[in-house]
Amino acid sequence: MSYKRYAVYYTPSDEGFAHFGAEWLGWDIARGEPVDQPEIPDLPAPLPELTETPRPYGFHGTIKPPFRLADGKSESDLFEAFDRLCTQMPPATLDGLELAAMGRFLALVVRGDTTQLQGIAAMAVETLDSFRAPPTDAELEKRRAAGLTDRQEALLQRWGYPYVMEDFRFHMTLSSKLPKDQLDAVRAILAQRLHGQIPQPFVFDGLSLVGEAEDGHFHLIQRHTFPA
Repeated sequence: MSYKRYAVYYTPSDEGFAHFGAEWLGWDIARGEPVDQPEIPDLPAPLPELTETPRPYGFHGTIKPPFRLADGKSESDLFEAFDRLCTQMPPATLDGLELAAMGRFLALVVRGDTTQLQGIAAMAVETLDSFRAPPTDAELEKRRAAGLTDRQEALLQRWGYPYVMEDFRFHMTLSSKLPKDQLDAVRAILAQRLHGQIPQPFVFDGLSLVGEAEDGHFHLIQRHTFPA
């Protein structure tokens, strides 16, 4: 399969956790196929509607945001560089994950100290940056539309994305942008369904190279577990 963009994600190694995310969102990134979503009567809207935006990306945490390959770089070059990167990474043991509202999106975020994870993300962004084609004017304007700080504008110019390095915040998105009157209800139901699903402690043990197909859905290309 050919891909129009690539990214480095965290995807769960825990099968139960990965299955929960795939079923909730309706897309299994590891298998590259849709998943039937459960019918949940108490939700304020059908689950496919509530998860429409994150569905094509699959259940993941972004480490290096999606990018087009730079001129002169090949897919095989990227694969080799990704392999080398992962051999240099130590696993990070984090306190855990918790459900939180990020604005009007629901996501899993890290509890406790994130220093190790910040280092992993920064190293991935920097090490693979030569493979990233410069963003187009349209891509830059899309990022700026959210309203950026001066520092985020500088990060956008340097790394092609404003929420990296010190502005990076690991999260695993679980909803589209929700109406304010739906946010609390969806959060309560999702919290119930997440009970017992999140590995505790949360061991960040590997990285995944993923590709975006022409239809916009992301597929797992390879996942590497960090050396112990």
